[in-house]
Amino acid sequence: MKIAKNTVVSVRYKLSDAQGNLIEEGAEPMVYLHGGYQNTLPKIEEALDGKDVGYQATIQVEPEDAFGEYDANLVKIEPRNRLPEPVEVGMQFEGTPDGADDESGPLIFTVTEIADDKVVLDGNHPLAGIALRFALDVADVRAASDEEIAHQHVHGPHGHGHHHEEPGGQAEGDEGDHFRSFPLQ
Repeated sequence: MKIAKNTVVSVRYKLSDAQGNLIEEGAEPMVYLHGGYQNTLPKIEEALDGKDVGYQATIQVEPEDAFGEYDANLVKIEPRNRLPEPVEVGMQFEGTPDGADDESGPLIFTVTEIADDKVVLDGNHPLAGIALRFALDVADVRAASDEEIAHQHVHGPHGHGHHHEEPGGQAEGDEGDHFRSFPLQ
């Protein structure tokens, strides 16, 4: 079966920067609903459209087609006492960029530096400003179910777009976020 709109694609991948430094190698294939549902980067869909199982390619995606350019305005310094203790580099908080209107919605800020009584928070995606190389290997292609098409994402094993809440607040298939998230006022 060829990759086309409303097919479910399983693709093994390695993600590197433009210099070939490995950023992430998926332990499990990425599984997504193909066809402009924003379940993966448009450039990946473009590269895989019409291809079959076994197709392999390496594509480079520029920042504007991936996670955007790095925006220095999304970096802010906050007094450490405004954040819960213990605060650690890598923790994430939800907040609003300085000077932003409420309509832009909250961003996730990552603690990138801690110095005495100040904390540096960065609202950029960790991969913003980086040209990315994806080594892709199509492992499986199947027709999407009517329910997957209606919900615009994959259900079932490795369909990471869908979580059903279980008792205790853990989402099914969610191994527990290793970052704690707190709203910033």
